[in-house]
Amino acid sequence: MKLIQITDPHLRGAGELVCGLDPAASLRAAIADINSHHADADLVVFTGDLSDDGSHASYRLLADIIEPLVPPSRLLLGNHDDRAAFRAVFPDAPAEGGFVQSVLDTDGGRLVFLDTLDEGAVAGRLCAHRLSWLDSRLAEAPAPALIFMHHPPFNIGMPPLDDVKLADPQVFADLLRLHGNVRHIFAGHVHRLCSGIWNGIAFNTGRGTNHQTAPLFGAKDFAVGFDKPAYNVILVDGPDIVVHAQEIE
Repeated sequence: MKLIQITDPHLRGAGELVCGLDPAASLRAAIADINSHHADADLVVFTGDLSDDGSHASYRLLADIIEPLVPPSRLLLGNHDDRAAFRAVFPDAPAEGGFVQSVLDTDGGRLVFLDTLDEGAVAGRLCAHRLSWLDSRLAEAPAPALIFMHHPPFNIGMPPLDDVKLADPQVFADLLRLHGNVRHIFAGHVHRLCSGIWNGIAFNTGRGTNHQTAPLFGAKDFAVGFDKPAYNVILVDGPDIVVHAQEIE
């Protein structure tokens, strides 16, 4: 199974810049690159911050940009998104229990898509309703699970980002440990390429398709970086998972 992770496109209205860059142009380039080199992908997962300002215009622009995408896609929400505005433009996007969360069973395992948006906050949250939903979905999972989410539950060694990760990560960790069937976590939010192990579970994050985070380890303040945008190519072969970061020219 081949999966693609795109994260943090941060769209605004057509022609509007974010951090001095054109997020629409960057995302169009990513879509074109995927269609050229990974049209055989089973699914493209967008892990949040689809919009930069939560506007209807940004989601209409997103719909236009991803219309030519050859593989199917799944859209998740991040802290910059607006749930109501997103649902207005994407009324058919999979959602359960009032949140943009869902599962997809594949030959490579159960894919779990989380909604970590805590509206009005930068940090993410899984409320009691979402945790109960996740508990049920993991309990019934017919195979090991891969989780996709915007806010990482783990620290990456950069305090400004670690301070706004998923809130109450230990509750999340305890739930995953209870079921013991989550193989990998894919997150966005940090605009960095990171990988590691958290509570015995492997993880990857993505760089983003617009602006990045400068690698200022130990710094107190967030700083924008301008590495090349990238998306992740995830290859699942039975028990084996390989993740490639594909830079976009």
